[in-house]
Amino acid sequence: MAIRGIHNSRDHMTVEEFKEWLKQFDTDGDGKISRNELREALRRRGGWFTTMRSGRALRQADKDNSGFVDETEVENLIAFAKKDLGMKITAW
Repeated sequence: MAIRGIHNSRDHMTVEEFKEWLKQFDTDGDGKISRNELREALRRRGGWFTTMRSGRALRQADKDNSGFVDETEVENLIAFAKKDLGMKITAW
């Protein structure tokens, strides 16, 4: 069953697992996640309204307004994923 539009067979993942999962969507290999890459990540995870959600996630996480989530902003994205997407991400 979906939890706030996101579902997966795994109950939770660690912060490191989340970062590794996210890296697979960095299609251009620049080390940053764009809105389109984030939308694809949410879509593959079974999310609903992925265009809207990826835009909201990017606005929340992208503190330097570069249009991308970089390594220094991943913690902001994790906070969004936990609070707004219902994902369970733990330190270990």
